[in-house]
Amino acid sequence: MAGYDALINECPLLLPQNRQKTVFDGFVLVKDREFRVRILLPEERDLKHARLQCSWQLNQILHGYQHIVKQRLQQSTDLVSFMLEFKTVLEIALRNKHDLQSHPPPQYYARLIKEIETLGWDKLAYMDTEFRTIKLKAEDSAGREHMITIKLKSKYPAEPPDCVTDFPVPFVLSWTHESSLKNVHSQFLAALDSLKEFWDVMDEIDEKTWVLEPENPGRTTTRRRIAISNNVSINVEVDPRHPKMLPECCFLGADHVVTPLKNKLNVNMHLWSPECTVLQNLKDVLEIDFPSPATHEKFSFSMECGICYAYRLASSIPDQVCDDPRCGQPFHQECLYEWLRGLPSSRQSFNIIFGECPYCSKVRQWRSWREGRGRGGAN
Repeated sequence: MAGYDALINECPLLLPQNRQKTVFDGFVLVKDREFRVRILLPEERDLKHARLQCSWQLNQILHGYQHIVKQRLQQSTDLVSFMLEFKTVLEIALRNKHDLQSHPPPQYYARLIKEIETLGWDKLAYMDTEFRTIKLKAEDSAGREHMITIKLKSKYPAEPPDCVTDFPVPFVLSWTHESSLKNVHSQFLAALDSLKEFWDVMDEIDEKTWVLEPENPGRTTTRRRIAISNNVSINVEVDPRHPKMLPECCFLGADHVVTPLKNKLNVNMHLWSPECTVLQNLKDVLEIDFPSPATHEKFSFSMECGICYAYRLASSIPDQVCDDPRCGQPFHQECLYEWLRGLPSSRQSFNIIFGECPYCSKVRQWRSWREGRGRGGAN
């Protein structure tokens, strides 16, 4: 595993539990304290699909920071960089927990009330009884409401607060001893303006197409899985810093349907114009019209799994499809993999499983569930 030596140097008590180095278990040392963690990686070691398991004591300390840890896990390039950021978040959580045990001086409260009055009480959405957590609201130029959560420390304003936003990119706060809540709010507004174009792109996709995943996308989510036709969809990953550029695209469905779409994308890529919206560009490049709420019902694309007869299984939907044009039955990746493993006639060669379609009984080549996560389709 690349960078494994660096991981040992950074976290010597976090050890691999299998030969593939996809399971790590052990302890992380922060502020002279050891915390038990377990990390589960998919076979391709993509951190976007990794899972972090913590002891109950560590979960208590990280209460309120889980979304930050999840974001860092999904955006880190490798396990070493994630562990460095995880330890930083844990240090902040421990420091803030220590701060909460001591009450700030009276001038802390007086200053805070004065700052809120200067900012405007109409911008205050929430403040806890200890005057430590404050939520400020703001609207971007398109009228979308956003929230920033500010966690103050006992030495505020000598120490900068921790800020949590609904941004798809990190919010970096510029802070001096003279800074105040008004400065935080002003920087928050400036960051909102810089992300307006990204949210415009995502809102148009949400409004004019059938989004299969995520089911209830938030403002931080950069991915959309859009229905193209029955059992065929496209996974689009938009860069929030360059939202008008060609996004990362991944087609899901049977090969006889997906292959022509891939070819059109490759041939027509030069037609992409930053003057047009992302959705219009996708239509022009792929030479298709996406089904929309105005023309189709969502149940037309919500085909249940041919094995478990459910549409949603945990957080996944059926995205493995039989490639026989006369069949086209979708399955959950997990269901299909377990089904094929249970068939005496199935055999596996590297990442390909040869086995019968559970629906039409035709022998097909299927990508391994672990290797094929997020790709979909039968060969």
